[in-house]
Amino acid sequence: MRIFQSRSFERKIKKLSKSEKKILDEQVKKIAENPSMGVEKKGDLQGVFIYKLKIKSVQYLLAYRLKHNGLELIMIGPHENYYRNLKSYLKNK
Repeated sequence: MRIFQSRSFERKIKKLSKSEKKILDEQVKKIAENPSMGVEKKGDLQGVFIYKLKIKSVQYLLAYRLKHNGLELIMIGPHENYYRNLKSYLKNK
């Protein structure tokens, strides 16, 4: 399965340390093997899955969606204002 990153996702992971990126890579591989691991959202975010993961005692939310040719990683971040930012990103895309 091909994995694509949105521009927002790329910017966020640049700020992570090597050990944090390694944890994130392992989680992304698990999602690629079983895309239904996350919870599918309803309403404005229909078709978007949210997967919760912990990196160094901080809980992050990872938004992704399935495309016909692979998996698109949309956004990662802590819970604060996450859904508001996700909605505005998808609206402007």
